[in-house]
Amino acid sequence: MHLKKPNVFSLKSDVLHMEGQIWFLTRSLQLTSFQAYKLRVTHLYQLKQHSILVSVGQDEQGINPLVKVWNLDKRDSGNPLCTRIFPAIPGNKPTEVSCLSVHENLNFMAIGFTDGSVVLTKGDITRDRHSKTLTLHEGTCPITGLAFRQGGKLTHLFVATLEKVQCYTLSVKEYPRLELDTHGCALRCSALTDPSQDSQFIVAGEDCVYLYQPDERGPCFAFDGHKMLAHWHRGYLLLLTRDTKSPNKSEFASGETSPSERQILTIYDLDNKFIAYSAAFDDIIDVLAEWGSFYILTRDGKMFVLQEKDTQTKLEMLFKKNLFVMAINLAKSQHLDSDGLSEIFRQYGDHLYVKGDHDGAVQQYIRTIGKLEPSYVIRKFLDAQRIHNLTAYLQALHRQSLANADHTTLLLNCYTKLKDSSKLEEFIKVLRQAGYHSHAVFLAERHMHHEWYLKIQLEDLKNYQEALRYIGRLPFEQAESNMKRYGKTLMHHVPDGTTLLLKGLCTDYQPSRDSADRESLDRGPINKANSEEFIPIFANNPRELRAFLEHMIEVEPRSPQGVYDTLLELRLQDWAHEEDPKKKKVLQGAALSLLTSDNTVFDKALVLCQMHNFKEGVLYLYEKGKLYQQIMHYHMQNEEYGKVVEACKRYGEQEVCLWEQALGYFARKEEDCKAYISEVLHHIDQNNLMPPLLVVQTLAHNSTATLSVIKEYLINKLQRESQQIEDDERKIRQYREETAQLRSEIQELRTSAKIFQKTKCSMCNSPLELPSVHFLCSHSFHQHCFESYAESDAECPTCTPENRKVMDMLRAQDQKRDLHDHFTRQLRCSNDGFSVVADYFGRGVFNKLTLITDPPGGKAGVGSLEADLQRDLLIHTKRNA
Repeated sequence: MHLKKPNVFSLKSDVLHMEGQIWFLTRSLQLTSFQAYKLRVTHLYQLKQHSILVSVGQDEQGINPLVKVWNLDKRDSGNPLCTRIFPAIPGNKPTEVSCLSVHENLNFMAIGFTDGSVVLTKGDITRDRHSKTLTLHEGTCPITGLAFRQGGKLTHLFVATLEKVQCYTLSVKEYPRLELDTHGCALRCSALTDPSQDSQFIVAGEDCVYLYQPDERGPCFAFDGHKMLAHWHRGYLLLLTRDTKSPNKSEFASGETSPSERQILTIYDLDNKFIAYSAAFDDIIDVLAEWGSFYILTRDGKMFVLQEKDTQTKLEMLFKKNLFVMAINLAKSQHLDSDGLSEIFRQYGDHLYVKGDHDGAVQQYIRTIGKLEPSYVIRKFLDAQRIHNLTAYLQALHRQSLANADHTTLLLNCYTKLKDSSKLEEFIKVLRQAGYHSHAVFLAERHMHHEWYLKIQLEDLKNYQEALRYIGRLPFEQAESNMKRYGKTLMHHVPDGTTLLLKGLCTDYQPSRDSADRESLDRGPINKANSEEFIPIFANNPRELRAFLEHMIEVEPRSPQGVYDTLLELRLQDWAHEEDPKKKKVLQGAALSLLTSDNTVFDKALVLCQMHNFKEGVLYLYEKGKLYQQIMHYHMQNEEYGKVVEACKRYGEQEVCLWEQALGYFARKEEDCKAYISEVLHHIDQNNLMPPLLVVQTLAHNSTATLSVIKEYLINKLQRESQQIEDDERKIRQYREETAQLRSEIQELRTSAKIFQKTKCSMCNSPLELPSVHFLCSHSFHQHCFESYAESDAECPTCTPENRKVMDMLRAQDQKRDLHDHFTRQLRCSNDGFSVVADYFGRGVFNKLTLITDPPGGKAGVGSLEADLQRDLLIHTKRNA
């Protein structure tokens, strides 16, 4: 077998798409993703020579495939830059995309569809302006495979369907087509070989695998099994076939698998005619080739990695079969150098160690002394709690004079340990109890017993700086938990260093490493601790706490609200204790900036501002919460009369009761407030906010408010009332005169005959001629004029508009009579309830309304002449002369 046993990872692939997201896996197995589509991604094609990714997916329901071209080197809000978007539609009818291929020169892109169409985009595929799209191929059989082949200056496109294999020459006008075979393949069962294999097009049929040149069919290879996937990578042909016991499926749907389906993955070396790898898998989704390896993604979220071995040697084969003795003999016969032999001894020792033969393993490790780092062996036997084996190795190390002082110390402790329990943790505990703190720390650090290491450093050695350095080298989760445990102790003894570590832990924590490690290791994922959880550590260190919180809001504007609340409290404390006016002004601005940032909790911030008597903050929060009455009451409590009036002017429109409260406030003051009372009265008078009687009653409680204060207000009020009375009396007289005139006309109509003496038509103003139409309103018309302009046979055209206005007013009054809720609401909200009641009385809300168009009692009779006259008077019943 030419491929190593697969390594298993969870959900890793070169480019994985899922639920509209595209995932990227770096070589260091770091996963990142971004949202490419709203619904799903169906196809991906990543170019090998360019950082360009082409995807097909859907942003909305239905058959609406959308092609997007992504530039992976450029960023847009942290995501790859989308340079082009266009719909994938072969004609006027939308259809599903079946396959996708892009030329490495970025000048060609082919999209295959389930309706048998192939759309070719020619030109710069990353831009709309420099490319054109055309339908290259049409048919009835779904497209199952596409591949571009570049040979010199010739560009070809292989097209595979379920029934045929064809080739288009794209470097020649008219794009000539050549049919290569009359049988095709299923979806995902075609691939293109490497240039070293002349870039042949591979088609995996039902019984054979065929290779094609642009002008002819090449060799074929017989492979049994129903093909589900074909792939080519570095001289290897990968085939995924369905287990013969599995049920048959349609050819085009062969790429989909059921949850219980078993598949056989086989990798062939076609040049050397042997099978490099074969194994059964459950539900393979796809197989990708990258970085010299095959990545197998299964439906259960696992990624299997198949890596190609180096040159196959006898030694490696023997190692694979665990025949180490034979390998050693072979190495010696081949005069392998000491380094090579030492590596074999190490592998043999590891093998025996894994099997549990620790005595045999330590003998092999002894043979590596001088080549293998002693710490490699020491760590193994400390972890395995095999102190007697470690003792044997250390003795051999001393015999060859390669031991240092630490080895000697460790050997001494091993002798001590052999008399006690064999557990490593107890061994460290024994060292600690015996006073060998430095030795115990060494073992704890070497074998990553972080808790013991920190206990000894902090409780025994009192080496707080070293303990802090050690925590800074731990992984994120362990560093966070240990800082929560020992943070107060470290803050007490090493405040600056502890604050610095907490800043890093709560922003973008990366374990501190040596310079060599930092250069060799990639930057890990961003880890951030909750900064609010570490605030109690600074209980006795307000200066460090302030520095920590200032750093957090600067680096992380979206820090928890507790950070902003605590920092606000610190700034208010500084402001309250500062005596220098200039510095106090700066601190005031700093506190206000936190309040205006909207990151603090409103209730907590208000309590803090009130506790420290921070006037500007209290007023800002009141205004932010629309607590306008509290703003005015705050000024009242501080006896800021001008501010009280200013608050009324500023917020009086939102809450009109502020003026009334202000008047009552000044009325209760015994000092001279005449100027403020006059100003308040002026606004009340201008906007009619209070009844005069209530104003007088309010000011009656003020001993300093004399009649002169409200003299002008009362005079203006009485003048307006007098003017209103005069206007009302004038209207009453006018209405009485009009009513008397109407009654006279009604009486005349009742008792006298109506004589029509009009000589001219009221419409055309021409002499009146028979036939003519007369109305009781004294308007007369020609018959033809009336029929031309009248909207109704029963109404006078001239009087109709005015009559309708009257009827509308009567109907409106009738509708509003029963609006009890509206009346009570208006009465409750009005400042002058009497005027509201008078208005409703005037509209007849409290009276039963009887229209003069209705006959008394609701009955119409022939003899009811009075009712008829009333109706005729209002709606002008037509009379023909």
